Amino acid sequence: MTVRASQLAALADALAAVLPLTEPADAVLRVFFRRHHEMGQHDRAFVAEGVYTVLRRLRSLTAQAGDQTPRHLAIAVTVRDLGISLRELEPVLAPEEMAWAKSFKARKAELTPAAAAELPDWLWDKLGATLPAEERDALARAWLAPAPLDLRVNTLRMKREEAQAALAADGIVAEPTAYSPLGLRVVGKPALQQHPLFASGAIEVQDESSQLLGFLVAPKRSHMVVDFCAGAGGKTLLLGALMHSQGRLYAFDVSARRLANLKPRLARSGLSNVHPAQVADERDTKIKRLGGKIDRVLVDAPCTGFGTLRRNPDLKWRQTPAALSELVAKQARILAAAATLVKPGGRLVYATCSVLAEENEAIVDGFLAAHKSFALGDAAAALARANIPLDTGALLKLYPHRHGCDGFFAALLERAQ
Repeated sequence: MTVRASQLAALADALAAVLPLTEPADAVLRVFFRRHHEMGQHDRAFVAEGVYTVLRRLRSLTAQAGDQTPRHLAIAVTVRDLGISLRELEPVLAPEEMAWAKSFKARKAELTPAAAAELPDWLWDKLGATLPAEERDALARAWLAPAPLDLRVNTLRMKREEAQAALAADGIVAEPTAYSPLGLRVVGKPALQQHPLFASGAIEVQDESSQLLGFLVAPKRSHMVVDFCAGAGGKTLLLGALMHSQGRLYAFDVSARRLANLKPRLARSGLSNVHPAQVADERDTKIKRLGGKIDRVLVDAPCTGFGTLRRNPDLKWRQTPAALSELVAKQARILAAAATLVKPGGRLVYATCSVLAEENEAIVDGFLAAHKSFALGDAAAALARANIPLDTGALLKLYPHRHGCDGFFAALLERAQ
């Protein structure tokens, strides 16, 4: 494989845009590609792979490079991690850059265990406080690989086997997910945005871990259900399909932009039982009006997102201990507010895409200590009732190195009759 000068320059420019790390990397890259609409698909793929590899391996790259200039990092990742030899790269490098690249290849950086794991020191230490050493190492290694592409089949439109066959007819290989009865894991990263199944709402991109959450909520057709932090609505659409588009499903979020992103997805889905609503905060009157009336409430809480580091590696550099402290306080407030909606005998599900105990077990323990009418349910039993062969105990705790999906946590909180 050869690299053109324009590709290397584009990678350096993209790194210059992303590496301030003030905004999510995927959003910065979207803007970058819009501004460079002349770039072809192959060039975009090279730039995206280079940027995400740098984000995954930033500590070792900068240690070996000796600096963090975008041009040097573009050269470094190309010759160290993207499989391009110095000989292949030489035609697009200035003589002094070629000399630098040779010294980079010859240099061996001394790395601390955290740096070797490509994690910030504080996150490495936090993981070590709750995970055995070999488990922490395995998790860190799993985070260095890209995430697979998972799809959820909308069973209002077709069965999973039918979707699998339709994709295969177009040369797209997809296998049933290990745990979710609705999931397909796609081989490779084919473009699906224009595929007829996507356009018709028959498939949605959704990691297997998120799909499993719906079976913990386990809504029935007659239920009133609230997705308390709906975001762009992936889990809302899942819950609506599990309800067979019956009952009443409220999708609450503080962001009008995120709810706007739900609208086209909702239109494709064929659901008629979803009612999106923007709320000012967890004390909004729309929430108070439903107090004590709701059968099932899902709180997919704002979190560090560390469970998704395979697909969002910038989060490990953008999150801080101070941000974690703010999130933990917000999570506790949101869960307490959501609990006011649950009717006697109802169920509250608290979930995050984090692997940190502060955001997970500690929040649940604090909630149960303050809310005596709620008791911890059994996640494994709930999944068993849906014929899902997955037992991580009373709490759902998923890890990429164990289960092949995003890191995820969920707790069932049952209100007494």
